[in-house]
Parts: sequence; C-alpha cells; structure tokens
Amino acid sequence: MIRRLFGLLAIAWVIGFVWFAVSLPQPAPPGQVDAIVVPTGGGGRIAQGVRLLEQGQSRRMLVTGVNEKVTPREFEAEFSVPPELMDCCITLGFAALDTRGNARETARWVEQQQVRSIRLVTSDWHMRRAALELKSTLPAGTQVLEDAVRSQPSLWTLFYEYHKFLIAWLVQV
Repeated sequence: MIRRLFGLLAIAWVIGFVWFAVSLPQPAPPGQVDAIVVPTGGGGRIAQGVRLLEQGQSRRMLVTGVNEKVTPREFEAEFSVPPELMDCCITLGFAALDTRGNARETARWVEQQQVRSIRLVTSDWHMRRAALELKSTLPAGTQVLEDAVRSQPSLWTLFYEYHKFLIAWLVQV
C-alpha cells in the first residue's frame, strides 16, 4: 500500500514537472493596466516593462527587489530609461530580497497607489510562482495580467523552479 502511494506520488511529480517545463506561460497581449510590476532577476524583464510604459500601456511601474546600492540615475543609465519617464513613472522598490518579498513589497505599493490592475512582467519559468505569491498578498479585487518574458531556461533552472513552485503552492493550500 505504501509503495503504491509513493509510486502514485512519483508519477504525479513527473507529470507535474513535464507540464511545468513544456507549457511555460506566454507573453500577454497589449492592454491597459493601472501599473506594471517587474521583479528584478531575469534578463529582459525590466526592458519589457520600460517598453510597455513607453507604449502607454500604463502610467506607472514598480521595479521590485532593486539592490539598495543602485541609484535611480544608475538604473536609468543601465536600462536606457528616458529621464522624464524615470522621474514621473518608475518607482524603485528596495525592500524585497526574494519572490515572496517582491509580493509583499508590491502589495504595499499597490495599496498605497490605489492600483486596481497590474501587469506582472517576469520570466516565463518564474511566472507561476511569482503570480501565486503575488495574488496571495494583493488587496482583494486587484486584477493581475501575467506577461511572461520568453527565455531559454536550462533543465536545472526548470527543475529548481518547479520545486520552489510546489513549496509555494503547498504553503498556500
């Protein structure tokens, strides 16, 4: 009986991992939101957020998880952000150290800014866990549009992230 239970769990784990690896979240279609939220950490995330802001798909953006040593002018130069866009529309969040911290920092900012809809921009392999953590901390009624940045993650990245996602999911249940 116990061997069957472990066998079923192993099969469920394998099926879950295959699903996780082959059906990565995709980019979202254009659409207007109150704010764009970009967790630091993966290539292309911030550039995508800035592009969306420049295209007028939102009027403000939070970059969460920025290293406390980074100044707004350094950020502006690193990501080729026009100074007027940096000054009016981009908030750098320095409080988060991990995905759960990104969610908490974002929830505080969303509440302060009275945001009702956000576009979450993060790597395709990171989106499921980031969205799960974020949705559990946001004020009720806040809509989240998941906008995955395509990447080519290694098998190790997918394996590691799958387990982090499973843990985050189990904590939510």
